[in-house]
Amino acid sequence: MLGPPKMRDLDRPVLVAVESYVPKDHFYRHLHRVLDLSFVRALAADCYASGGRPSIDPIVFFKLELMMFFAGIRSERKLLEQASYNLAMRWYAGYNMDEPLPDHSSLSKIRARLGLPAFRRFFEVVTEQCVTAGLVRGDELIFDATKVRANASMDSLIPRLRLLTEEHLAHLEPPESPATLWEMNDARWDLLEECRLDPARPAAPGYERKSDRFVSTTDPDAVAMSTGREKAALGFHDHYVIDGGKARIILNALVTPADVMENAPMLPLLRRAIFRWRVRPKQVIADTTDGTAENIRELEESGIRAYVPLPDWDQRTPYYGASLFTYDAEHDVYLCPQGAPLRRRKASYRQKKVLYRADAAICNVCPVKTDCTASDHGRQIARPFDAEYLDRVRGYHETEEYQKAMRKRKVWIEPLFGEAKQWHGMRQFRLRGLQKVNMEGLFIAAGQNLKRLLSARGWGRRPWPDGAAGFAGLTGQMRFVMP
Repeated sequence: MLGPPKMRDLDRPVLVAVESYVPKDHFYRHLHRVLDLSFVRALAADCYASGGRPSIDPIVFFKLELMMFFAGIRSERKLLEQASYNLAMRWYAGYNMDEPLPDHSSLSKIRARLGLPAFRRFFEVVTEQCVTAGLVRGDELIFDATKVRANASMDSLIPRLRLLTEEHLAHLEPPESPATLWEMNDARWDLLEECRLDPARPAAPGYERKSDRFVSTTDPDAVAMSTGREKAALGFHDHYVIDGGKARIILNALVTPADVMENAPMLPLLRRAIFRWRVRPKQVIADTTDGTAENIRELEESGIRAYVPLPDWDQRTPYYGASLFTYDAEHDVYLCPQGAPLRRRKASYRQKKVLYRADAAICNVCPVKTDCTASDHGRQIARPFDAEYLDRVRGYHETEEYQKAMRKRKVWIEPLFGEAKQWHGMRQFRLRGLQKVNMEGLFIAAGQNLKRLLSARGWGRRPWPDGAAGFAGLTGQMRFVMP
C-alpha cells in the first residue's frame, strides 16, 4: 500500500552519538589507526607561551589539513563548512555535534606560528613510518622538478627599484637591531634552508634574471617562468627526490623560486637523503637539466652511477660537432677528421674548460674547412675539466640499464607530479611567500607518502574521500598527465 507522506520534523533535538554514525571501515578510521599524531604536541610545544589563553590543539590543525588534502578542498573556509555537517570529519577531528569547530582564520594563525620546521618534521615522521614499513629500497634515487604557478598575477610586477624606494621612504629611521638577510651570510649558505638564491652571489656576466629588475607586490618570492605557452606566469619549482622502490616514496621535497636553476638543489638534496634516511644509492636517475658537469662529477666520485641524458651539442651547430674530433689523452691533443692536431692553447678556470686550437695555416687550406669552421684563426674545441666523467656517462647511454632507467623515470616520478596536480591542488599554490609554499609543498608530499603507507597497511585500492583511486591504481591513470 502507499504509505503516508513523509513529514519534515527536523527542528526537535535528538540524542546523537557521532561514534555510532561513522562506519567501522571508513577511511578516517583507518587513517586514525595508522597515523599517530601525538608527536605534534611535542613538536609545537616551543611555539606557545607557558601562560595565557589555551590554544587550539595543534593535532586538530594537522587533522584538518589532512582532511583538506584527502578531500581535495582548496579553501579552509570551505573545509570548516563541510566539517560542520560531515559526521566523519567531526569524528576524525574529535569534535562532537555540540562543540563549535575552530574558525577558519585560526588555521592561518596556527600555520604561521608553527612555521616551516614543523611541517618539515611532519613530512619526516610520515616518511619514517614508510621506511619502517619497508616501503623504501634506497639503492636508487630519482630526481625531478615541476613548475607550479604562484597565487599571483604577472600584472603585480613592478620595478624592483621602485619597491626599494618605497621601503626606504617608509623606514627613514633605521631599526635598533638591523637583523637583515645579509647577516645570515656570516654562516655557510644552505640552499635547502633558505630555499632561494644566495643574495650575495656574484652577478653572472652577460646574463640578467628578470627577477633582478622586477618584483611582485602580491608574492615577492614568485618570479616569472615559462609555461610552454605564449604567456609567462609567476611561479616556483617543486623538487622531488623519489626512492626507486615500487612504492615510489618521496624522500625530499623542496620548493624554490623559478629563477633558481632546476639543477642547483640536486646535490644538497642528495646529501640530505643519504644522511637523513641512511640510504646508499648505487645509481641516480635524472633528466638533462640535472646533467651538469658538477653534478655528474660529484655522483661519479661518490661511486654513484649518473643515469642522466646529456645534451647533443652536435645538433646545435651547422659545422662539424666535437664528437667527430678524437682526443689523444697521452699527447693531450685533439685530432680532426682530416688528421690535423688541435693543440692546447689555454685553460679558462672561470668556465672550467681547456681550449684546443688547430694551426690556422692548416685549417685555411683544408678542403672541408667550410663544413668545419667559419674562423680564419683555426678550428677551436673546448674540453671541460670534467670531460672524463662526461665520457663515462655517455658510455652508460649504450647500456640496457640506462635505457631501463630512462623508461622508469617517466612512470615513477612524473605520475607523482600529475597525481599532486590533478588531485591535490598543486597546479597552483594556495599560499603566498617562499616559506608558506614550502609548507604547502611539504604537506602535499607527506600526504602522497601517507597514501602509500595507508595502502600498505590495508587500505588497498579503495577510493579516498574525494573519489581518487588508491596509489596502486594511479600509475596507469596518471601516465598521460603532464607535470
